[in-house]
Amino acid sequence: MAEANLEPVFQIQRVYLKDVSLEQPNSPEILMQQEQPSVDIQLGVETKPVVEGIFEVTVTATVHTKIQDKTVFMVEAKQAGIFEVRNIDPEQLGSILGIACPQIVYPYLRGNVADMIQRAGFPPVHLAEINFQAMYQQQAEDASQAAPQIIV
Repeated sequence: MAEANLEPVFQIQRVYLKDVSLEQPNSPEILMQQEQPSVDIQLGVETKPVVEGIFEVTVTATVHTKIQDKTVFMVEAKQAGIFEVRNIDPEQLGSILGIACPQIVYPYLRGNVADMIQRAGFPPVHLAEINFQAMYQQQAEDASQAAPQIIV
């Protein structure tokens, strides 16, 4: 009887743009302003199982620019990847899905966000490089602090 193949598997199945939106609610008036807008960038990572050994990892970026209290533009983009991950130590699975997969997906997100903003008529906003390992560790630390503590 042949033994089951227990070699670790990590493969990219697909990387795709899952969702994107652009809003310019105060155009064209806001475009006449000479002031430099403030830029707020928020990033997030979400992981969900699809079927046994297949996971979807989505990296979301929200770019919101304002002049005073008026929005110049807001872009939200979700770039996702489907990854096959099998025969991996359960302790390593979280870091693969929380660090390695977002590192693969993120460059596509950066390019799509910069392109979308530039096509809207604005100078491109280039998202900074992200240390997904530090982000993952911070989220794990936050989750452990949020867990209820039992004091004896």
